[in-house]
Amino acid sequence: MQIRKAVFPAAGLGTRFLPATKAQPKEMLSLVDKPLIQYVMEEAVLSGIRNITIVTGRGKNAIEDHFDVSYELEQLLEKRGKTQLLDEMRRISNMVNVTYVRQKEALGLGHAILTSRDSVGHEPFAVMLGDDIIDSEVPCLQRMIELFEKLQSSIIAICEVPRNDISNYGVIRGTPVEGFNGRVYRVQDVVEKPSIEEAPSNLAIIGRYILTPEIFGLLENTKSGSGGEIQLTDGIRLLLEQQPVYAYMIEGKRHDAGDKLGFLKATVEFALKRPDLGGEFRNYLKSLKL
Repeated sequence: MQIRKAVFPAAGLGTRFLPATKAQPKEMLSLVDKPLIQYVMEEAVLSGIRNITIVTGRGKNAIEDHFDVSYELEQLLEKRGKTQLLDEMRRISNMVNVTYVRQKEALGLGHAILTSRDSVGHEPFAVMLGDDIIDSEVPCLQRMIELFEKLQSSIIAICEVPRNDISNYGVIRGTPVEGFNGRVYRVQDVVEKPSIEEAPSNLAIIGRYILTPEIFGLLENTKSGSGGEIQLTDGIRLLLEQQPVYAYMIEGKRHDAGDKLGFLKATVEFALKRPDLGGEFRNYLKSLKL
């Protein structure tokens, strides 16, 4: 089995970023000069993915426009001789094959993935969340795909988080698998947002998954929880009863761009790494009387 497709759930309301997200999708918030979803899209492309399904909802047209051809803009840039910008705009629209499906109600991550069923078909696929921007030398999804080729089982990305923050995440209980330098665990259970006392570990699930197609049937029969939402962790717990599931400890640095403070930190760190901005921006930061 090979990973050829990825699903990007992008139908959430983005309430943590109101009022900025009142009239624009959270996924289109700019990290320096690129929207969040483009960073994740580029990770997918670098990992060999060529077909992406974006699950959208009401008010998400800006996402479709961003990855579409903009003839008027391209003509204007060509007329003004701005060839570098023109090439960048064309690269965005030609980056990957994108299809869109509509999640009519925001009924949870599990429901969003279930909505993509017809687009994915009966094959394993990746799920990538735009809230998590992973800065690593080798794309995180590429590492997970390489691991899938060896294990041929579902894989969820994890990272260590402080115990005080553990109740904000899904958490795994697992045992290390020999031969992977402590980075791969056989998952025994997953718990959604446990208390500090009840958390089975400090290994938190983050927004990268590789799932086998059996997850669709399980999500279809998963009962909705609080708020009427279908949780992906509940579907994964059912999947554990049928087949192995593994967890991969990510390499590199993960930025929680779904949190205001995390978004600000990511903006600073990505700006400092830019050759055209980093030097001047660093001098500016040093000049601040903090």
